[in-house]
This record gives sequence, structure tokens and C-alpha cells, in this order.
Amino acid sequence: MVLKTFGWSFAVTALGLVAAVLYDGWTALGLVAILSILEISLSFDNAVVNAGILKKMNAFWQKIFLTIGILIAVFGMRLVFPVVIVAISAKLGPIEAVDLALTDKDQYQQYVTDAHPSIAAFGGMFLLMIFLDFIFEDRDIKWLGWLERPLSKLGKIDMLSACIAMIILLVTSMTFATNAHQHGGAHVDKAQTVLISGLLGLITYLIVGGLSGFFENKLEEEEEREHEEEEAAERTGKPRSAVALAGKAAFFMFLYLEVLDASFSFDGVIGAFAITNDIVLMALGLGIGAMYVRSLTVYLVRQGTLDDYVYLEHGAHYAIGALAAILLITIQYEINEIITGLIGVVLIGWSFWSSVRRNKALADAEGKADTSKEEVSSGV
Repeated sequence: MVLKTFGWSFAVTALGLVAAVLYDGWTALGLVAILSILEISLSFDNAVVNAGILKKMNAFWQKIFLTIGILIAVFGMRLVFPVVIVAISAKLGPIEAVDLALTDKDQYQQYVTDAHPSIAAFGGMFLLMIFLDFIFEDRDIKWLGWLERPLSKLGKIDMLSACIAMIILLVTSMTFATNAHQHGGAHVDKAQTVLISGLLGLITYLIVGGLSGFFENKLEEEEEREHEEEEAAERTGKPRSAVALAGKAAFFMFLYLEVLDASFSFDGVIGAFAITNDIVLMALGLGIGAMYVRSLTVYLVRQGTLDDYVYLEHGAHYAIGALAAILLITIQYEINEIITGLIGVVLIGWSFWSSVRRNKALADAEGKADTSKEEVSSGV
């Protein structure tokens, strides 16, 4: 099971490390290894959230997620995205941006740092909406009940998540963005840039998330209708046709996953510049890490881990909320990537430990109930 799920990740790791050695010796190998670990640690919460969505897809779309999806994740976000940032911020053509990344690494890093406020605003707002929609939803299973119960009641107010997100964006644009951190320790006013980028992140979430939710609901309705049609089809021999709707629903869920992965990768891409500004090493390290995140996502789905450890998804969403806050704060202040990674690991580890305690308590309760039944049946 492990080899089947992580086989491609192991293969890509071997090829990536060999390529790093051939590219720039053993030092490059060390940098790629560090970048891989950084990406995995920062994106573990991504895997947990992805698994919650991916388990609703069939085996075909899970395979698409691991093939076409990984190409988008690795080449789109970990290689092309940093170049696009430079091209837009420096007003260069794509070819000129690539040449700059390969020939003038210091200048390339400067452009990326200067573009960080807009990246942080877009990614921060997208992730913030994910967190807010989660904590305002009334769920049967609650982890931090003292917090989640009152918030779930507030969640009955329409568009509360979007309103809170916009208020946070306005406050951010009037505080952190007016003194945004730039290359060389300088600070400039990026209020307008942050406001526009944040609104784009919010709009992206509403569009993609809305389409995904719409077709997911349609798919659930269709599955119920299919069950009824199966019985009728057996009697009449008429074929059923629900493939197009199912495919459309799965496509938008897949699109939602890709945008979600893109938002999660913002901190990894930016954090990578603290380790190296070599675009080749960055692509190798982050690409390896992205493969493991994808494999881990499928592993969680196939093993049913989220069903066994019910608080994992809660912990991951709290980690998302923390990451969203960190991204917005980094518009003005620098925060070490180790701190960012540790916050996510601690929250998910805490939720896992809580899940284990819950399972143990349930098992003990069932054991006591069974013992009581045996005593009654034996007349004791």
C-alpha cells in the first residue's frame, strides 16, 4: 500500500537529488533536501484538507489529481509561478524573466520580495475564507466545542464569512500594507495593491468554491436519482446517463483542489527564497515536496484516516487560519518559515492526539458496556 501510493514520490525524490548533484554538487543536494522538507512541513495541512475533498471523488479523478494535477502543482506553482511574479512586477516578458532567474539571481529575488504583499494578500484571503467557512459551519463533531458551538450559531447569518474577510482585508490594507516590507529592508505604502489583490483572492474563492459546491450538490442529487433509476433500468432495460453531470461535478472539485493547492504553495515558494534564490534548485526541492503532499493526500483517503481520526480535519483548518494570518502579517513583518511550519505541525499533531484520546475513550466505553451485558446475561 505504501509503495503503491508513494512509489512515484520515491522515484521523483531519487531523480531530483541526482539532478541536484549533477547541477551544482553536494551542496545543491543539501539545499534540495531542505526545500523538500520545508514544503512538506508547510503543506501537511494542505494534504489533510485535500483528502477531505478527494475522498468524494472516484478512482479516476483521484488518478487525474495525481497525474495532471501534479504537473500543474509542480510546473505551474513551483516553477512557472515565481517567474510570472517577476514578469508582472518587473514588467518583463516571460523569456526575459526566465533569463533573469537563471543569470541574475539577486535581482530576481528582489523582484519576488517586492511582489510579496500582493501574493500574501491574495493567498491570505483565499485561505482565510476556507477557515471561516469551516468554523462557521454547524458540524456534528466538534473539536474545540467551547469555541465551535457559538461560532456555528453565528454561521447561520448569510455571508458572514465574506463580511468578516473583507473587514480584515480593509484593516490589513490600512495597517500592515501602509508600511509593507520590501527588498533591502525598505518599507513602502502598498495599501492599494494589497486591497486589490485581497479582493481578487476573495473573488477567486467565491467563484471556484461556489461552482464546486453547486456541482457537488448536483452530484449528490444525481446519485440519489441513480439509485432509483437502477431499479427501473433493471425492469425496462433502458440505459441511464449521468456521466456528464458526474464528470462536471468532479471537474470543478478538481479545479477547487488546484486553486487550494496554489494558495497553500504561496508560503512555500516565498519561504524557499530564504534558503536559495536559484530557480532550478527551488523547482527541484519544492517539486519533490509537492509529490509527497499529493501522495499523502491519497494515502489519507485510501486508509480512511480522516474517518478514524475525526479531529484531523479540524486541526488542518485551524492551521489554515493561522497560515492566513501569518501571510497577512508578513506584508509588513518578516516571520521565519520554521515558525510557520511548526504552527501547522503543532495544530495537526494536537488534533491527532485528541482523536486518539477520543477513540480510546469510545473503545473503553464500549468495553464497559459489553462487560455489563455479559454480566447481566450470565445472571451476575
